[in-house]
Amino acid sequence: MRKDANPELHGRCDLHTHSQASDGMQPPAENVRIAYAKGLSAVAITDHDTVSGVAEALEAGLRHGITVVPGVEISTRAEGKEIHVLGYYIDIEQELFLSRLAAQRDTRAARNEAIIAKLRGLGIDTTLEQVIANLGRELKPDESIGRPHIADELVRLGVVADMRAAFDQYLADGAAAYVSPPRITPEEACTWILEAGGTPVLAHPGIYGDDELVRKIIARNSFGGIEVYHSDHGPEDEARYLAMAEEFGLLVTGGSDFHGARQGVVFHGDLGSVSVPVAVLEQLRNQAKGNRK
Repeated sequence: MRKDANPELHGRCDLHTHSQASDGMQPPAENVRIAYAKGLSAVAITDHDTVSGVAEALEAGLRHGITVVPGVEISTRAEGKEIHVLGYYIDIEQELFLSRLAAQRDTRAARNEAIIAKLRGLGIDTTLEQVIANLGRELKPDESIGRPHIADELVRLGVVADMRAAFDQYLADGAAAYVSPPRITPEEACTWILEAGGTPVLAHPGIYGDDELVRKIIARNSFGGIEVYHSDHGPEDEARYLAMAEEFGLLVTGGSDFHGARQGVVFHGDLGSVSVPVAVLEQLRNQAKGNRK
């Protein structure tokens, strides 16, 4: 650990970070470097519907002497709400899993086109090609565009002042250009993760604003854990989900949901701002090993 790192983060891990492989701002290796610099003992790469950034992160982990957890965040839908499922210690080379994620990215691409069409219908002159061009780099085959990238474009065009306003006015559930494409169910996502030898975890339940639905989803799925600690969870949320974890016998996980800073604003939370003890990794690994039997 570096001398200038936060000693309170030693022995802890941030289990929810995004990289340029999906809608984060940094290359995967940079997420690892930041985690190391902050004093974390481990960090997970959990990009949306892709594991293309994991190999680079694992290599960076070896260089820095920090544990990197291979992960993914899969978009699903249940009772009209978008639900995210995290997967840890999946086999990132399993062809079936990779083909399933590719199909997910096709759905995301169609969603993006539909969002752009809605924005144009609202008089906002932009294209998906413009959004991609303004990334400032080439989009790799297994990478995908997300709503934060479109939010960036709305800020660049002067349509909104910042990313939060872009989501509130145009991109969030119920906003003017929101699009809800057909998605797989949380049950299917859990099955995919289990069949890839990983451990499925329900992501940020507090974001859904419907604890009754959260309970239903947990009860009818094969989750191994629940993300109790998250940048958008307050103390009351944490207490409720800790109780839920105990009730259903789930592992307790947590992470910042780090995406990097856009227009100087960190969306969700800064890397390392939410963490859990590294002992959780052994629990996740043990469950994943059991799933491979």
